[in-house]
Amino acid sequence: MKLTPDQRIQLHEFNNLTKSLSFNMYDICYTKTKEEREAYIEYIDEQYNADRLTSILNTVSDIIGAHVLNTAKQDYVPQGASVTLLVSEGPVVEVPTESFEESPGPLPSNVVLQLDKSHITVHTYPEYHPDEGISTFRADIDVSTCGEISPLKALNYLIHSFDTDIMTIDYRVRGFTRDINGHKLFIDHEINSIQNYIPEEVKQMFDMIDVNVYQENIFHTKCKLKAFDLNNYLFGYTKDKLSMEEQQEITDGLKLEMDEIFYGKNIY
Repeated sequence: MKLTPDQRIQLHEFNNLTKSLSFNMYDICYTKTKEEREAYIEYIDEQYNADRLTSILNTVSDIIGAHVLNTAKQDYVPQGASVTLLVSEGPVVEVPTESFEESPGPLPSNVVLQLDKSHITVHTYPEYHPDEGISTFRADIDVSTCGEISPLKALNYLIHSFDTDIMTIDYRVRGFTRDINGHKLFIDHEINSIQNYIPEEVKQMFDMIDVNVYQENIFHTKCKLKAFDLNNYLFGYTKDKLSMEEQQEITDGLKLEMDEIFYGKNIY
């Protein structure tokens, strides 16, 4: 239900709450040979170079209603990228009513945007297992805002900006602000799960686990893709080039890798 202007909380001066969204994604791939591994890493470096990541973060800034003050970006050798944006809250005359609704926002190298009150960063981490032929690509994105703007509105777009097998999402509200009577407010909107900001069709695609500490305004959601098609995890060829025994061995290895990342522990 939308809040009317009379129903919204009236604050004393500036909203001092800090809202932080951390979006972590993994892409998993089977690379049998050194050549396949190098080709996969090269593909990832090209697909998610600093220029493209900068474009993604600029769109995030637009979605949450922030203004970019400064951009720092860097591609690394041999692989990886970073971007940081410094951003400020835009000139809001009236807070949009949808700012307080639990609903998905719009769709969609390291880049960092620097803001006067907030920042948006992304770092990429291509890596591989030295013996078992599995390569992974990880991207970490952090959106930290102060004032009325909410990073949760960018979550839907971020999910659709990456090919994701596993996602880990954290949201936390820090500090406090005051209403016009001087009472402290430790959060300025209702939330019971990050899943409230993920579209239903996306939730149907993932197994999901929530770990929430409501009294501390800490929310954590982990997601692992349900569907598994081996062809989506082979780089440069399809499973019909493999024997049934090879298909099963690779499938077992990939699923074990994803389970270990999802549950955050080694499984023996």
